[in-house]
Amino acid sequence: MTDPNQPYEQQPPPGQPPPGWSQPPYGGPQAPPPGAPYGPPPGAPPPGAPYGPSPSASYGGYPAAPAAPQGLAQYGPGGTIFDPASGLYLPPGTELASVGRRIGAFFLAIPLVIVTLGIGYVIWGLVLWSKGTSPALRVLGMKCYVISEGRPPGFWRMALRDVVGGIVEGLLGVITQLISFIMFLTSNKRQSLHDVIGGTTVLYDPNKVLG
Repeated sequence: MTDPNQPYEQQPPPGQPPPGWSQPPYGGPQAPPPGAPYGPPPGAPPPGAPYGPSPSASYGGYPAAPAAPQGLAQYGPGGTIFDPASGLYLPPGTELASVGRRIGAFFLAIPLVIVTLGIGYVIWGLVLWSKGTSPALRVLGMKCYVISEGRPPGFWRMALRDVVGGIVEGLLGVITQLISFIMFLTSNKRQSLHDVIGGTTVLYDPNKVLG
């Protein structure tokens, strides 16, 4: 029960702070309005929660964007991308030609020579040399590439690869061909002897990004 002898404490007008209250510094916590419940406002994150929306949050009915991949592509000169399987920087959209595809091109050349009566195959090959490929490689979506120059080889480099390299591979018959095949299987660039002579690497280029 209130003591009538105590002086009556005057209440501040509505919307005004009580006596002795001072404005907190800029950026500090603000006093809750009169009658507000104690504690954080509804929907506020719990104490210690990280700032910002949760990864699973959605906006306007649309799901949140997927998380970024753990690994990032390593770019090299000319926009090439590092290929961990071969250890080479390759043009985007290409990959090192597989062993099976290369062997398939070797055996495909035989029926192509027969169908084109030989001379047609030679003419076809001369045309494709300027584009850095050969008939069998072209049919199977492959193309030669010069890693050191970052571009497909020209006509004369392809002539060096196919003519001079082919002659060298045939010098000792089966012996040099076996050496070339072992080099092809063990090299990280999958280069046979004629690839080494021409300085070329065969890439699988299904979308023809190399032209």
